Amino acid sequence: MAGETLPGVDDGGESEAPRIVLHVDMDCFYASCERLREPELRGEPLVVGMGYESGETFGAVATASYEAREYGVESAQPISQALDRLPRVETAEDPAEAGYYRPVDIDYYKSVAAEVKEILHECADVVREVSIDEAYLDVTDRTSWETTPDGDRTLAEGFARHVKQRIGREVGVPASVGVAPNMSAAKVASDHDKPNGLVVVEPGEVRSFLAPLSVEEVHGVGPVTARKLAEMGIETAGELAAADADEIASTFGSRGRELRSRARGDDDREVTPAGRPKSLSRESAFADATDDAEKKRDVVSALAADVSERARSRGAMYRTIGIKVVLPPYDVNTRERSLSGPVDEPELVEDVALDLLSEFDDEAARKVGVRVSNLSFTDADQSSLDGWESAKSESESVTGDEREAEADAATPKSDGGTATRDAEESAASPTLTDFDAEAGSNGEGGSDAEAEFGPETDSEDAEDADGQASLGQFE
Repeated sequence: MAGETLPGVDDGGESEAPRIVLHVDMDCFYASCERLREPELRGEPLVVGMGYESGETFGAVATASYEAREYGVESAQPISQALDRLPRVETAEDPAEAGYYRPVDIDYYKSVAAEVKEILHECADVVREVSIDEAYLDVTDRTSWETTPDGDRTLAEGFARHVKQRIGREVGVPASVGVAPNMSAAKVASDHDKPNGLVVVEPGEVRSFLAPLSVEEVHGVGPVTARKLAEMGIETAGELAAADADEIASTFGSRGRELRSRARGDDDREVTPAGRPKSLSRESAFADATDDAEKKRDVVSALAADVSERARSRGAMYRTIGIKVVLPPYDVNTRERSLSGPVDEPELVEDVALDLLSEFDDEAARKVGVRVSNLSFTDADQSSLDGWESAKSESESVTGDEREAEADAATPKSDGGTATRDAEESAASPTLTDFDAEAGSNGEGGSDAEAEFGPETDSEDAEDADGQASLGQFE
């Protein structure tokens, strides 16, 4: 067998033992990349964002280092607000308290991610890349759940540590790794001890590991679902696992049964390579709900530019442009407009998004987002669309959990964390985080996602537990 296998593992036939799945999640990936080329930024409050220029009020945080988070900086936060919370480099009395800002450099991050992915593919026969900074590995044929001769740890833990150390040594960026017999448990494990953590959940221990955790940590549970579960008296994964299956199904349908199964540690999905996304999305939350129409427009403009650039970088054209507006307490509204044909028009994305947003000019919004969907990937000349005003407008108001998929199972993730965890499906399989990004809630820079259930990566932009924007889906 090509690739790396730890000593003590029979490389010959198929094993009947439980699968061994690794979830590798790069910690604050964008910030880690910036520190890689500027070592002096290590240990400093660092904000990486997009769409910001000095003196302007728009732009959003893609990721914030843990040092910056201590000042209250969060992914998806307006850049101007984030920088106001950080001490300025020029005026800080103590250099260690100075805050730094760097604009997103996606080409550079992709080059670093390529080095990481090369290692991952060398260490596993099957790799599912969820986003630029997140992936699942099936290493069942490379290692085992057997313990070492001294009984100190499993061979699987040693293999995971080997993968983690290779990334740190050869690439120079930190990663958190979760090891478990299935995808959802591995994802929860990698989020459990960030940053730079390694958590192993052995077969037979998954349910007990999950039981004390908040129900929101169950893969697929978003804020809307968590709130409804709380109203039912269910606040932990253990309580969800023990809940009456019929009662859960009567409230959430088949999705509820799936959530309950995951809370019980059951997840039979196989790690498979991800297909192309069906949509790309990006969202940003306000520190406090705002009815300032100009502020909302500035943020939506920045998000539209980011989504358009991501689509262009992937060679994607889109037939539908949409927005998402979350009103207090958590009223999720989506609006979208269908075009006459696939286009690649950044200005059109902004124009349509702002036009759809005008309906909410007088509403106080907690969060806004932009999405392009019905994607097509071709080598044909890019299309353009004049007179988009005539495009059919399809509007809908959604308050159900279906708009909340947490995609994580892979998340986004764009930068590594937030912006973060989408109900889209890729050509090959379902995706992973929802537009609200929980998943984890994704890839860095664009938490990168899936409907609440399904494999994990099909859209882009949600947020992951690391607090960095990740790829996730809009819904």
